[in-house]
Amino acid sequence: MNHATDSAVVNYEVRDNIAIISLNSPPVNGLGLPLRQGIQQYFYAASEDPTVKAIVIASSGKLFCGGADITEFSGKLANATPALPALLRELEESQKPIIATINGMALGGGLELALACDYRIALFSAKMGLPEVNLGILPGAGGTQRLPRLAGVETATQMIVSGAPVDANTALASGFIDCIHDESSSFLDAAISYARELLASNAPVKSCAELSVDTSSLPEHFFTDFRQSIARRTRGFYAPEQCIQCIEGACKLPLDKGLALETQLFSKCMTSPQARAQQHLFFAERAATKIPGVSSKTLPRTISSVAIIGAGTMGGGIAMNFANVGIPVILLELKQDALERGLNTIRTNYDISVKRNKITQPQLEQRMALIQGTLTYNSLAGCDLVIEAVFENMDIKKQVFAQLDAVCKPGAILASNTSTLDVNEIAASTSRPQDVIGLHFFSPANVMRLLEIVRGDKTADDVIISTIKMAQRIRKVPVVSGVGWGFIGNRILEPYGREAARLMLEGASPAQIDRVLYDFGLAMGLPSMIDLAGIDVGYLTRQADRDMFYGRDPAYAAICDKLYTLERYGQKTGRGFYIYEGRDKQEDPEIMPLANEIAQEHNIEVREISDKEILERTIYMLINEGAKVLEEGIAYRSSDIDTIYCNGYGFPGHVGGPMHYADEIGLEHVVNTLKQYQETLGDYGKEWFSPAPLLERLVAEGKSFKSLSTAS
Repeated sequence: MNHATDSAVVNYEVRDNIAIISLNSPPVNGLGLPLRQGIQQYFYAASEDPTVKAIVIASSGKLFCGGADITEFSGKLANATPALPALLRELEESQKPIIATINGMALGGGLELALACDYRIALFSAKMGLPEVNLGILPGAGGTQRLPRLAGVETATQMIVSGAPVDANTALASGFIDCIHDESSSFLDAAISYARELLASNAPVKSCAELSVDTSSLPEHFFTDFRQSIARRTRGFYAPEQCIQCIEGACKLPLDKGLALETQLFSKCMTSPQARAQQHLFFAERAATKIPGVSSKTLPRTISSVAIIGAGTMGGGIAMNFANVGIPVILLELKQDALERGLNTIRTNYDISVKRNKITQPQLEQRMALIQGTLTYNSLAGCDLVIEAVFENMDIKKQVFAQLDAVCKPGAILASNTSTLDVNEIAASTSRPQDVIGLHFFSPANVMRLLEIVRGDKTADDVIISTIKMAQRIRKVPVVSGVGWGFIGNRILEPYGREAARLMLEGASPAQIDRVLYDFGLAMGLPSMIDLAGIDVGYLTRQADRDMFYGRDPAYAAICDKLYTLERYGQKTGRGFYIYEGRDKQEDPEIMPLANEIAQEHNIEVREISDKEILERTIYMLINEGAKVLEEGIAYRSSDIDTIYCNGYGFPGHVGGPMHYADEIGLEHVVNTLKQYQETLGDYGKEWFSPAPLLERLVAEGKSFKSLSTAS
């Protein structure tokens, strides 16, 4: 007997005495209202059919279930009958055994669906997890109560608070699945056979309501110690603590009361600004791959071999990204010693990963075998993608691209890792500007998630699509930028850094600035970030376009320039804004006297600076520049800026990026504050603190940055 709902999101059949409810809502079987209704409809049918002795819940796709439909969160559908928590209680109370057949990913509500069943069989390649914490919420359909009962407190706490999935073997060892099957082609048949075995052995129906959480072997201070262990990683986020409180509740409360606690704390999470921010970033990452004027149906070029020009820190890190996913790489240097040094650095980085148990020794050797060194451009003739990662100098880059133009095959993508330079000018040095694009990796390139893709005026559509797909393949978050100095990220960073340097001249110490920005949620404050990046790097960037910087302000970055002349380049020299011994740093007593001396030279008043002023002058100027970048079309949408800042510049995810933060605090407040500093900071304020025209227009129209994206 075969049936399907009108929308075909659920299929139903009965084989002998086994009912099979198959989720059929590609691509991820999201538990939206139609799928929930279909599950309930056929659960009722199976329950009422006297010939049915057991129920199998399976999937007709490549994965079991990706969880709740997040697009329902902002409306009423998420709680429409049957709501997921209530549906799972019905399944749990079934008088007939239900077997979840986990053939691929079971995430969030998908895993909660499986946990509400009596038995669980998983394909050996399946992954299971509760990633809700990454959206600023907690598992709200029983996950915080059922998983501790089935898997134990320690496994459940780690899974729920980290959001990280586990494999089938881990799930089996933890006890929340019952068996594993190896062959995907016969998996459903195996699940049906398993159901028959259960019936033959009179296996009982189960309910988590009958289980209590076993805390007998739990360390005495487990939750206190766990909170301390995650404190730095989760600072500013709201959901992790609520997850822990739910699990603590599971240890003490019967299931119905634990579920009531979960529902209460889930609601608190859902209405928190952190949840809004994290869900904004979730959608922002996906929106960033949709490029105006470029059809999503554009076929990408094949990228099966890659070359990197330059075996320095950046070039080596870029090469590792490709080797990590099995793509062969040719690494070019002009001198043998530089090439050997680069290859040795890559091996050292992999050695560290082996010592940390992130990869095995055979994996290290396999990846190193994919990276071949060369001293000649002719070796690059057959490569599909070539990425230049040489010194940030236009003349040098043009020379490199002229040579690539001469040796690379037709259709090869030629990319520059430039962080500020004009990609159109670089492209013009070739006979194939349509094949040229910017690929701005962030340091360390083998670690940082962001890839800023710079679209030249003549860059072909298939080159853009190819690099987006390639970025996802090497596990990067791609964001496309137009051409302009600094593109999106570094362009917006400029006024942010400018204010930090200026605030030091006016009386704020590096430690105070760092503390304010760190407390706001940033990974590190500006002085520390400048020390890490290298004071020399910023200095040389400014010298490349002096008029743009010093032409408007003779005291521009003066404290940074002074440290450069003293050869104090930051961490690399052991001294910058701070004094370093290894990774340890301490305040430098010479910095503020230096700053006061420079302030006197430029007639800048030194005064006490409040924490509030530091935060507003740095973050609001970042927002203001973001509005300019948006208005100029360098960024396609405000959420692209947020994606860049949260993935490449350490902006706090729980705030959602600078533009989302501006929407949260109100654009009118931002504009009024900028105008206040425009007045109170004299000539400096008049020069730098004019609100961006787009900001003023949005305020006048009562709109937000987000409204620009929804309108389009």
